[in-house]
Amino acid sequence: MLCRPGATYSLDKLSERIPVVAIEVVDADLAALYGELGTEFAAYERVKQLIMAQIKGGRWVEGEQIPSENQLVNALGLSRMTINRALRDLTADGALNRVMGVGTFVAPTKAASPLFEVRNIADEISRRGHRHRTEVVFVRAEEAGDRHPVLGNAMSGRVFHSLLVHIEDDVPIQVEDRYVNPAQAPDYLAQDFTTVTPNTYLSEVAPLIRGEHVVEAVRASREECKLLDIDRDEPCLLIRRRTWSSGGLVSAARLIHPGSRNRLEGSFGSGSNHAE
Repeated sequence: MLCRPGATYSLDKLSERIPVVAIEVVDADLAALYGELGTEFAAYERVKQLIMAQIKGGRWVEGEQIPSENQLVNALGLSRMTINRALRDLTADGALNRVMGVGTFVAPTKAASPLFEVRNIADEISRRGHRHRTEVVFVRAEEAGDRHPVLGNAMSGRVFHSLLVHIEDDVPIQVEDRYVNPAQAPDYLAQDFTTVTPNTYLSEVAPLIRGEHVVEAVRASREECKLLDIDRDEPCLLIRRRTWSSGGLVSAARLIHPGSRNRLEGSFGSGSNHAE
């Protein structure tokens, strides 16, 4: 269904009015852009990258209707299942809004929330007047299956995996075990993490809009104890952290800290809500 330029649709169920821009014909230019993405990633991931590139580049703006599922199938020569998965993923990530019987629209841009802070460990150590150093155990590409111990079902297929040790004045204080979405940080493997932290790099290429922290008391694995230079019986703090940008999930990390060398602290005011 094509819509008149400048028209609006009244959606009773949503109690809102969504601006609709006429859908331009999906031309060979879009297919050529898709072809330039190569074959390194799965087809649905390349479709997601293509759509996000058009949004970030300003071709499709906030509130504008993007080409339909049928148009993308015909233009890109892909199956309906592939296109549908890409659109569903981007809708779940908050980049698109799909309205049954009307079409798919570019979602409003969401500002970063000030209610939490993801800190850079190098900056924390520097503020204490100490010296930060990173040892890189590995940075590589891997295949992640379903029910992954760190990722769960949040990411699957080809992912980037890094294992680093953060050191404060020659004392290991954190093992950073991180998985990264290649679609959000395609040049992750090329970075020198002895000179820049993953936190700093990812904040630049995929600005944070949402984060999740889960804190647990754990016993580190044998390998982690060796990296941290601690006894097997020493209790550790584990922070499970996931971060999202406007394009979707960016990374999932396990941050392991020796209990004897770290503490977590925060503050709240009288207006803060109590967690249940």
